Amino acid sequence: MQRASRLSRELTMLSAEPPPGISCWQSGARLDELRAQIIGAAETPYEKGIFDLEVIVPERYPFEPPKIRFLTPIYHPNIDSAGRICLDVLKLPPKGAWRPSLNISTLLTSIQLLMAEPNPDDPLMADISSEYKYNKQLFLINAKEWTEKYASQQKRVRYGLSFCSCVDAPHLNLPFRDQSLEGERWCGGAVIAPCMEMRRSVAASQEVCRMSRMMES
Repeated sequence: MQRASRLSRELTMLSAEPPPGISCWQSGARLDELRAQIIGAAETPYEKGIFDLEVIVPERYPFEPPKIRFLTPIYHPNIDSAGRICLDVLKLPPKGAWRPSLNISTLLTSIQLLMAEPNPDDPLMADISSEYKYNKQLFLINAKEWTEKYASQQKRVRYGLSFCSCVDAPHLNLPFRDQSLEGERWCGGAVIAPCMEMRRSVAASQEVCRMSRMMES
């Protein structure tokens, strides 16, 4: 009950007053499965990229932190190929800094800051960390290339959202263009009518893009 009431308040606040460049919403019917998007900050290699994240809220929330991972591939020393994030506020003490007074908005803002300011001394990707420390220019080039390849608005508009968490394909990370036939089997809809979750996610993406344009203007 505490988790449900707390999440309801947090989602209402996130909808009414989202942090700049961040959005979060309920995924499907389950309150404990959320989706979030972060827009890459200006003057970073992730600038204008739109990054999707999965937020799983445990039964003991807020006494345990949510499990958050990137769904969009990102080139970053503290984020591995499975999207897992090395960040102290995502862990319980004594190794972590999570406390019940924190919330999902705080975590997403912390992740957004980590994107802008990597911590190469506590990496998940040792090779990227070494590159960041000793060949920063190459790191910036690679990170920008990944952002353009996986998170750019142009690619998302062309191919549609890159993630679908429908019943039979929770692991999917394919462009919508490549999953049209599969979409009929997984989502139970016609090829020309993607599943409702995709439609909701695309609508959310458009809202994030609108927010981004307002921030830039």
